[in-house]
Amino acid sequence: MRVTKLTIAALAVVAGLSLTACQNEDVAAGPEPAASAPTANGDDTEQGEDQKQDQEGTSAGTGSNEDGKAADCRTDELEVTASDVTIEGDTVGTVAVEFANGGGRDCTLTGYAGVDLKTNAGPLSAERTGEEAPSVVLKDGKSVWFAVTYPVNDSGGSGVRVTGLVVTPPNETKPVTLDWPGGSSLPVTDGSGTPVKVGPIGSAGQGD
Repeated sequence: MRVTKLTIAALAVVAGLSLTACQNEDVAAGPEPAASAPTANGDDTEQGEDQKQDQEGTSAGTGSNEDGKAADCRTDELEVTASDVTIEGDTVGTVAVEFANGGGRDCTLTGYAGVDLKTNAGPLSAERTGEEAPSVVLKDGKSVWFAVTYPVNDSGGSGVRVTGLVVTPPNETKPVTLDWPGGSSLPVTDGSGTPVKVGPIGSAGQGD
């Protein structure tokens, strides 16, 4: 019996020593390291990429639209003039309207300008000729022309007196009012005569 008690006591001492040794090893190992946080260099890299993307998104100049093409010409960027280019003897008169680009940037004119004649009988809107109307990139300092045609009054009567020409560039709402350089009057018709017509941009000559 005494031998058995000593054996049990010895085992208890050995177990206690083993437990103490394990605890000491845990203390020596220290706590598990926390998950590493992103480095400062990583943050700087991400911020640098974001700034680069912002700069690239705003790199297009104000003279271009979202497709990178020259934006529409604005009325205030254009010098608008008109001159009579009718050939003597023609039954249809022609006025050439010039758009000169003075806006300091290239811009685009597409389609037809709006044209109205001011007359003593009220405003008269020009009809489009229906010709193809391509886009024209108007370089800074260059010009482009389009034609306005009208019936010549050879009836001998006073006709309808023309007092002015109102031109609105394509895709614009701000008009420009000019003196009418063509014949002083249009023949009075019942609607079956030749109407006033406007051609597309470039229909009366193209600037270089």
